[in-house]
Amino acid sequence: MQFGPLPIRIMLGATFLAHRAPSLADFPQLMGFMGRLGLPAEFAFVIATLEIGGAIAIMAGVLTRIASILLIALMTCTTFIIKFERGFLGGFEVDLLLLSIAASLLISGPGRASIEWDVLKREIFPRGKMLVPQKAA
Repeated sequence: MQFGPLPIRIMLGATFLAHRAPSLADFPQLMGFMGRLGLPAEFAFVIATLEIGGAIAIMAGVLTRIASILLIALMTCTTFIIKFERGFLGGFEVDLLLLSIAASLLISGPGRASIEWDVLKREIFPRGKMLVPQKAA
């Protein structure tokens, strides 16, 4: 499992970047979309930063678990607020897939081929059992 997360990190990050890049070219349209959803238009900056920053962090393998949690929250919101009424196919299947991939990265962490392991030599936020002090035998 040392290198298993690498391909899903790359694909998740690339997918978020590919979906967000076109809307950055027409940012006022994204702000208008947020307004139509009943959210403040300025919320578009938060969403764009989360998606682009999270995608880059996940692809690089830094703060992977934190970025995954934030993207899971985002995909949960888009599924239920925007796409749920369209149904699974042609609606929220891609969002659910991205959510599932982010959940997998939350569970597995960045893997060995990541900035956290290659540069820092450790995960920044390790698995839960590593956070709890182990009793001496």
